[in-house]
Amino acid sequence: MKSRKTVTIFGCLLILIIVGGYFGIKYVKNKESSEMVEYTPQEEITEEQARQTIVSLYFLENETGEIYPEARLVDIKDLMNVPYDKLMELLIEGPKNDKLSRLIPEKTKLLKAYTEGDCLILDVTSDILGYSKEGNAKENMINSIVYTMTELTEINKVKFLIEGNENEELKDIYVRKMTT
Repeated sequence: MKSRKTVTIFGCLLILIIVGGYFGIKYVKNKESSEMVEYTPQEEITEEQARQTIVSLYFLENETGEIYPEARLVDIKDLMNVPYDKLMELLIEGPKNDKLSRLIPEKTKLLKAYTEGDCLILDVTSDILGYSKEGNAKENMINSIVYTMTELTEINKVKFLIEGNENEELKDIYVRKMTT
């Protein structure tokens, strides 16, 4: 009788271990699968968004009169093919921010842009000479262009040609002034 009791207790314990093991394994698997939930963004990034980069364009800050950068998203293809043309086009278009002002006269066109070493030569129409002759307008316009173009690592200096020729008003080679 004692042995029958022992076999029954042993059988019950074995059943409890098997059932407990089954539910224990099931619990662990459920916990692992719930922890490894895949993240799905609410909005997929489009191919167009993936091709964009941020550039800094410099404009006049209306309140302070200082040159101030405006970040702009630009298609990387435009910058790869014709970076100087695209940046000049954006500078001529003017800022998106109402607190900033364009410095390059609106009718100005870029005729040609090329580099000689680390110097960018910008051949523009004579419309660029229509900048305001008051205050620091000329210096601000030049700084706007120079600061924008020298954001590109290969450019350290900028020289202007007016319709293919040097002009007395913009005869220098301009470099970015260090700000403190």
